[in-house]
Amino acid sequence: MTTLLVIIYITFISLGLPDSLFGAAWPVMHASFGLPESYAAMFSLVTGVGASISSFFAGRLIRRYGTGLVTFFSVLLTAVALIGISVSPSTAFVFGFCLLLGLGAGAVDSGLNNFVVLHYKAIHMNWLHCFWGVGVTASPLIMSRFLAGGDWRGGYRTVFYIQIGIAMLLLLTLPLWKKAAEEKQLYTKTEKTAEKKSFWQIFKTPGVPLSVLSIGLYCAMEFVVGTWGASYAVNSKGLAPDEAARWVSLFFGGIMLGRFLAGIISIKVSDKNLIRGGIVISVLGMVLLALPIGASSLMGLLLLGLGFGPIYPSTIHIIPERFGAEYSADITGYHMGLGYTLSYAAQITFGFAAVAYSYDFMPYMFLVIAAALLVLEEALNKKTAKRAVSGLTAGGRYETEI
Repeated sequence: MTTLLVIIYITFISLGLPDSLFGAAWPVMHASFGLPESYAAMFSLVTGVGASISSFFAGRLIRRYGTGLVTFFSVLLTAVALIGISVSPSTAFVFGFCLLLGLGAGAVDSGLNNFVVLHYKAIHMNWLHCFWGVGVTASPLIMSRFLAGGDWRGGYRTVFYIQIGIAMLLLLTLPLWKKAAEEKQLYTKTEKTAEKKSFWQIFKTPGVPLSVLSIGLYCAMEFVVGTWGASYAVNSKGLAPDEAARWVSLFFGGIMLGRFLAGIISIKVSDKNLIRGGIVISVLGMVLLALPIGASSLMGLLLLGLGFGPIYPSTIHIIPERFGAEYSADITGYHMGLGYTLSYAAQITFGFAAVAYSYDFMPYMFLVIAAALLVLEEALNKKTAKRAVSGLTAGGRYETEI
């Protein structure tokens, strides 16, 4: 399982690479197509639709084809989408490839997260998402080198080369996934013979709607920074596009650092307390962003990312504890699909409001969302406390010793 864990770590880099690429490129990209700046939300919506669709079906696909094969095809789809966007002659093509990008991203996200949730300890869940941070931090830095010359397409091509390399690595190592499944007897009731239930039957599990809403609120904030962070720095702080892209990479670097530290802390601290602590630290970053001290306030992006770090992986890792492992792949997919739907709706709302009025209200909006997230998490903890105390007797994790 150690070799497979290394492969999963590398694959998590591929998860992050496309996520911040579009937002970093958009201040230049929209001008090359002659589009208003607010149209970024439309492209993000299309990507979100694709991610939501594949996330909803991820559980069924994983049970039928296995995590390894689903992950390979998903990463391959994202690679094709990236090179497609880089050569798109018009916005119609970009929309089409954004949909393809979402379809690939949603399935690989759900599949890998569920696999790690079931078979590895919390320290790896946080560190794997730290590697997502490597990818999402690298993308704006890669793009900034090309933006200095006004060439956003070169940034997309570079990330495509990395992505296709990871896809080929997954293809060559497909036997490892099957071997791991056989060793850990994954083809049990949890993966193969679970009673068939409809979406609504699974979704009505006590606490699932609250948990989905919780991750939706978190993703809304993270996605707004990813898509509009560079535009915020340009319009509210007066920075050049390439400099703004580097500031956004500081935010994602904060997420990466936050997840690395959370991995260590998770040995002694529960997922619930990691989420609480993350919200508190992120609020400090929001306050710093709101201060009228010019570009210096963008240091708040580092604190914001540091606080955001443990929230997402801890929310996903605690799913089997809260809801059982039998349908964890489906519930994880619902978190991705519905959570992304809510977050992309927030992106659209923010984009048009910011362009029509001002980008300045971003940190204030985050403060309201953070307060709602904290209240929601505490309500969810109370609702699922009975199951958490009883353990995972209804089908627990297949955790390894790693």
